[in-house]
Amino acid sequence: MTENVVHLHKHTDPPTDDPAPTVLTVVPDAPPAAPVSLWVRSGRTVKTVVTHETTKTTARAVARHGLYTFNGGRIVARRTWDGKTGARYERMIRTAEAAGNLEAAEEWEERLQRFRAARHHRRMDLLHSPVEAAKGIAVGTGVSIGVLVALGVVMAINNHDVTDVITPLRATIDFIALLIRIVQVVWGPALTIGPFLALLALWTVGSKQQAAPQWALPANVRNGEGEPITPSIVVKALRDLGVPALRNAIKEMGDAGASMLGPIRIAGCGVEVDVTLPSGVATNEVQAKRRKLAENLTRHEHEVFITIPEAARTVRLWIADSGALDEPIGPSPLVTDETMTANYKTGKAPWGQDLRGDAAAISLYQRHLLVTGLSNQGKTAALRALALWLALDRNVQFWIADLKGIGDWAVFEGIAKMLIEGPSDDHCIQATEMVEEAVEEMNWRIEAQRRDPSIVFPPLIVLVDEAQKAFMCPAKGEDKRPYGGSKATSRYFMAVREIHNQGRAVDVLMWQGTQDPTDQNLPKLVREGAHTRASLVVGTESQAEMALGAKAVNAGAAPHLLRQGLDKGTLVVASDGIDIPAGQSSITVRTHFIDDEPAAEIAARAKALRDGVATLRAVDRGEERDALADVAAVLGDAPRLRTNEVLKRLHALDPSTYGDQWTNDRLKSLLEEHGEEPKKSHGVMVVHRDHVLRALANRDAEGSASAAE
Repeated sequence: MTENVVHLHKHTDPPTDDPAPTVLTVVPDAPPAAPVSLWVRSGRTVKTVVTHETTKTTARAVARHGLYTFNGGRIVARRTWDGKTGARYERMIRTAEAAGNLEAAEEWEERLQRFRAARHHRRMDLLHSPVEAAKGIAVGTGVSIGVLVALGVVMAINNHDVTDVITPLRATIDFIALLIRIVQVVWGPALTIGPFLALLALWTVGSKQQAAPQWALPANVRNGEGEPITPSIVVKALRDLGVPALRNAIKEMGDAGASMLGPIRIAGCGVEVDVTLPSGVATNEVQAKRRKLAENLTRHEHEVFITIPEAARTVRLWIADSGALDEPIGPSPLVTDETMTANYKTGKAPWGQDLRGDAAAISLYQRHLLVTGLSNQGKTAALRALALWLALDRNVQFWIADLKGIGDWAVFEGIAKMLIEGPSDDHCIQATEMVEEAVEEMNWRIEAQRRDPSIVFPPLIVLVDEAQKAFMCPAKGEDKRPYGGSKATSRYFMAVREIHNQGRAVDVLMWQGTQDPTDQNLPKLVREGAHTRASLVVGTESQAEMALGAKAVNAGAAPHLLRQGLDKGTLVVASDGIDIPAGQSSITVRTHFIDDEPAAEIAARAKALRDGVATLRAVDRGEERDALADVAAVLGDAPRLRTNEVLKRLHALDPSTYGDQWTNDRLKSLLEEHGEEPKKSHGVMVVHRDHVLRALANRDAEGSASAAE
């Protein structure tokens, strides 16, 4: 029999065969934290409650509404005092004297005298009014009773009842008694509710005037979000501008500082107001504080523009709605209106919008143009928008040199008679020769017009984009004259100067786009020769003066205060070709941006208006030329051209190949060599396109036959 042994106690000793017994280490507990006193805990709780945002908001609300009521009472008391006394007139007199306007002071003094005379007359009338009132009451009572009795007599006769004689009088007495009872019932509650209604009225006045400290106002008002521009806000902003003479003058004016302001007018996406400064304050002192003024008006610096109108000692403030200038403007009418055409002489190019939100259009008729600014700010887009509009006039010719060379002007293939694209020195040389060719064209036109004053020439736009590269080109010609530079030996500089001097008379116009202007890459004589000068954002005020002229900058033009990268396409324009507000020397325009695809569509419409233009492109100078093929190319779609015109186009195509050695005789020999020769048409030697194509075909046929043999 097997016995089962049940162990009632668990063995605590480890098994003997365990080689690594477990060792338990007892770690003593950390000492208990020191107790926090009740005062400390209470203080922390109070601090948390006091500094909590809900508590702050509640405290602001209580203080705000309490001060609305208190200050509303002050405003009502002030208005009552002004109405009963001559305080308003005296304040206006002090304001006029502080502003140096003695005529206005005299006028207000006369009004004060009239007010005092009228008040004295009213007070004298009050001395006699009790007697007159008593007489009036007695007479009125007697007449009323007589009327009521007469009415009762009529009723008694009609009703055959003598008691009706006093019926109207008794009814009137009963009505008066009813009114007395109503007053007795309402009087008690009115005495209780009346003070609350009065406090509510005072609170309403204070809340409308926001009569509370800045810290107690709602968050959106403190931050300036949606804050309307009012006279008091403008005056306060001017007072805190940091101009001692202005601050002291406004303090002397009291609450009438708003008399400096003209009417606040809605102007596009903002408001406009003229400020007549007090004596002793110059307009440039306010202009120099533009940032501080903007921040005082709870606006960003770029949302406030300060210009100088015609009136003396006056500045014109244009204050944008918060964030309005960061919103893009709509597309160009060139894109939205496919039926739009252009007229070089009488039309205006749609360029964008001014700050008021009105359309900004500019006349290009006989005006040289200069657009400058920092890189990548929209200079080419602004220039191209004008050229695309003008291309819709089929009579306008274009010679274009794009010294950036990334295809911005490729859409003018088939519109421009010359198109140079590239950034190298060789392209700069070609651009210089193009401008020199324009000088020759100008001189020829001047001579032709001298012989025949009635002759009219098609407008020629000579456009050089990134013109600073042409001015900075280090290359020299065979005669050792530099292509670039700003001296009288510079070929590009002198060619531009000649066009500026005389080109306008025969509609040969120079358009230039340049970046980051300096005296080296945009000489003074060239920039001052442009009739229309426009500037995107530039780095310094001196560059702004180079771009627009010192007169425009001194009058408030400030392209150097535009924001680089954020104000792309925003131009400050000085020109008599665009409508500028009276008294100002410049206008700020936010230009329409026309992207490459819609630009190509507009260019296609322009090409459809033309008979077909063969665009001459510059080629590498080392390339061997095919003279006969080049003659065919320069003829384009024209059935015939004067030999002089053909030679001119050949020279523009490749000046190194078709230079001075190419004359009428050389051209005639070339055509005779291939069985053709120039013919006369109306007494002028011309080259026929069909003859040149026939010569090419015969030459190719002979070449094929030789190859077959």
